[in-house]
Amino acid sequence: MRILVYGAGVQGCELAHRLLQNKKNVVTMLARGEWKERLDQRGLVIRHWAQCRTTVDRVATIDTLAPDDCYDLVFVTMQAGQLPQVLPILKQNKSEYFVFLGNDPDAVGVLRAMQRPADKIAFGFQNTAGRREPDRLVSVHTSVGMTVGGATAPLSGVFRQRLQSAFDGVKYKLTYYDDMDEWLKCHLALILPVCYVCYACNGDLTKATAEQRKLMLDAAWEGCMMLKAAGVPVNDAENTSYYEACTPGRKKMDRMMLMMTKTPLGRLCASDHAMHAVEEMHYHDEAFEVELSCDTKHHVNILSVVVSDKWFSSSTTSFIVKNRCFNFKETLGIKVTTDFRNDF
Repeated sequence: MRILVYGAGVQGCELAHRLLQNKKNVVTMLARGEWKERLDQRGLVIRHWAQCRTTVDRVATIDTLAPDDCYDLVFVTMQAGQLPQVLPILKQNKSEYFVFLGNDPDAVGVLRAMQRPADKIAFGFQNTAGRREPDRLVSVHTSVGMTVGGATAPLSGVFRQRLQSAFDGVKYKLTYYDDMDEWLKCHLALILPVCYVCYACNGDLTKATAEQRKLMLDAAWEGCMMLKAAGVPVNDAENTSYYEACTPGRKKMDRMMLMMTKTPLGRLCASDHAMHAVEEMHYHDEAFEVELSCDTKHHVNILSVVVSDKWFSSSTTSFIVKNRCFNFKETLGIKVTTDFRNDF
């Protein structure tokens, strides 16, 4: 099977590594600049943090996708904010099956922009984290897999078979979900508050207080309630049951947040990305607010972040983190790198 991984960030590199384990696959990565040169010269070097091992794979690379290039399966691992730049390129390509992988707040909009049948476009989320270093990628995971499905409907049997063939013989779990647009929006309801607390702690989650840990999950619950009010069919069993105070699910999440904020997992799974992807988080914040502004009859307050208009040109970004529900407001200056790592 000829497979293209469009993007060579943390998600794309780990995905390519897994796909290469199926020797029937011919895997190509789209990468650019110095990272492409490193992949060509040294191979795909991944340090698997939890497993304490390093892997090296040789993978073919390209830096452009021509309309006539044809692949059996294309995985798009770009940040959501970068998709408007690449969607016209992907739409013109003659490959049939595409999987958009990552935090995408508007799967329906991407499906519409691709102008393809709904049963040829899938959306997924891979349960890995990490960071890209100058000469290698650090990947954090226990067992790797993907939650995947159509924008608002189950994947066809043909698409499922194609995915299963791609991961045949690979330790990679595929979990099918019927409404990925809903899943991804609810996922952002948790990701955004965690990101805001990362900023409030200047990237060091070990400084997060018990109150901030509580606020993260309270805000996630409020976010899901807001999505419901806006007409999103929230799956309570997968979301609100884990965030609502005084429930068994919330107790599990409390323990998980404690572990994340008091161990290196917090840096590797959350704060590293939050501090190096301010542009992406800003995009998600605005997209989430747009989604929730659809219904003005319901207004539930949630943690939010306002980024200075000057952040594009300054290495010091001014954030206002606020939670009106708890009358909490703090203005802080955060030092962030201007070398925002994209997914190429």
